[in-house]
Amino acid sequence: MDSKRHLEWGVLSAPMVLFLLLFLGFPALVNIVYSVSSVSFQTLRSPELSGFSNYASVLSDGDFWRAIWFSLRFGVITALAECLIGFFLAIFLAPLFEKRSWLLAIIMLPLMVAPALVGLMYRLVLHEFVGPVPHYLWTWFGSAPAFLNVANAFWTLVVVETLQWTPFAFLLFYMAHRAIPLEVREAAQMDGSTGWDMLWRIEIPLMASTIAIALFIRFIDGFRVFDNVYVLTGSGPGGSTRSLSIYVYEAFFRQGEIGPAVAASVLLFIASFAVLFFINQGLARRAR
Repeated sequence: MDSKRHLEWGVLSAPMVLFLLLFLGFPALVNIVYSVSSVSFQTLRSPELSGFSNYASVLSDGDFWRAIWFSLRFGVITALAECLIGFFLAIFLAPLFEKRSWLLAIIMLPLMVAPALVGLMYRLVLHEFVGPVPHYLWTWFGSAPAFLNVANAFWTLVVVETLQWTPFAFLLFYMAHRAIPLEVREAAQMDGSTGWDMLWRIEIPLMASTIAIALFIRFIDGFRVFDNVYVLTGSGPGGSTRSLSIYVYEAFFRQGEIGPAVAASVLLFIASFAVLFFINQGLARRAR
């Protein structure tokens, strides 16, 4: 019986396995070959194996580690900010959304805009010379910060990213909050629980899995950020806003360093896989 069930599962999963091998396995294999080869745009079809020199070049590059540090800080800060604001909106504004559900559509609007367009919009709005925000700040208060200079570019990008993707975290938390059984709330109220007790002892524990998933998804998205940062500031003054994705892009297309660029992407893949593996192991132990 078990062998028959395993056979059925194997037949059902065969299309997905073939899809992954075709569309993910082959490009991954090509990347691994290029990462240990001396290759250029002229020799893409005939790379020469060069060992691990590309990895050594990347790991000894200060710009690579600065890009790692930027992406790590950006991912952690934006994930925390988006989830905190989204959680607040989902919990404390839930009665309003229940009565006026059309407000949800307004909150979801930022998700409908491509990140590159958001970056372009804020680039125009915050431009030091022609942007309306610096203009009115100067008119009203006599001074205006340079939002895109070395000192402020990072936090400007954090604010822009948070404004666009907080609705995603809010949607997850709002649906998790709505999924809490009404009987649980009523029982807690009968026991004399206050709103604060309800939040800390019932709602947050029951939403813990959703909170962890939202934090992880938003961290991964923030860590690999490219489009809105590239459009808004690019590498930034002195490379101050060069994310890891931008580092790989510039090494590949601008500098023609295909081997090191691919090696950096492989290192990112290995790190991401390791994180996912340990998270999966932790979830499996918790389930057992």
